[in-house]
Amino acid sequence: MTKPNAFEPWSGLVPFEDTKLFVKDTGGSGIPILYLNGQFANQSYWKRVIAELGSGYRHITFDERARGKKSGKSSDYSFESCVRDVDAVRSARGVKKCIVVGWSYGAFVAAHWASRNPGSCLGAVLVDGAQPYDWLTEDIKERIRRLFKLLNPLMWLLRPTGLTPRLSATQMGEINIELGKIAREKELGPVLDRIIAPTRYVLASGVSFGSKGAEQEQIRTGVNPVVERNQNIKISAKVPSNHGAILKNDFRAVASAILEIINLIKS
Repeated sequence: MTKPNAFEPWSGLVPFEDTKLFVKDTGGSGIPILYLNGQFANQSYWKRVIAELGSGYRHITFDERARGKKSGKSSDYSFESCVRDVDAVRSARGVKKCIVVGWSYGAFVAAHWASRNPGSCLGAVLVDGAQPYDWLTEDIKERIRRLFKLLNPLMWLLRPTGLTPRLSATQMGEINIELGKIAREKELGPVLDRIIAPTRYVLASGVSFGSKGAEQEQIRTGVNPVVERNQNIKISAKVPSNHGAILKNDFRAVASAILEIINLIKS
């Protein structure tokens, strides 16, 4: 791969390990912002946030392994592979330091990356994800597996559009179950405690498809002890949208949280 020109817009495939990641980079001299998608989402979800922030920043988005239309399949869909992909994209685009912004699953990836890379992380915005809470039970494991088996025919139909991943129902279920283990307080709490870069949460409200009752609101309470323990982490906003609609309906709150970080960097 030729040396990237940071000032020119670019899109293309970044080879890494046994796959290729489809990346878009707006270029420019502004602060780099690297966006991390939801578990089975693609980079198009960030378009409203990026439009709200405007062209004064360098926006970098990418599709994870077997997500979107162009990123390649892999033999490894683990959480750790997603964390490694962050540095693969960053290195390929010649970015030394950046803000990471993650939604849902991407928020967990952003939190781990920020915790492990204090010298490279300018700040982080965690959008309705990375809340330490022990929600994974045997009953929930079975519910997850049943849900993805139920949704599998619809996901197959939508795959040509890039809206659903090129993964089996079993793979999707196990990825979700792995996340439940990563979300446990004893696992995620220390990760968040080690973050020294300014970090902001944007939390959703209400119930999303696949959840029951007040489950998601209870999970969100896991953020409160984190904020109490780590002065670098704060809640920027609690918005009306549910988990799935937050980047569509409350993108301005997400953009505002990013601007909070940018203002701290510049101050």
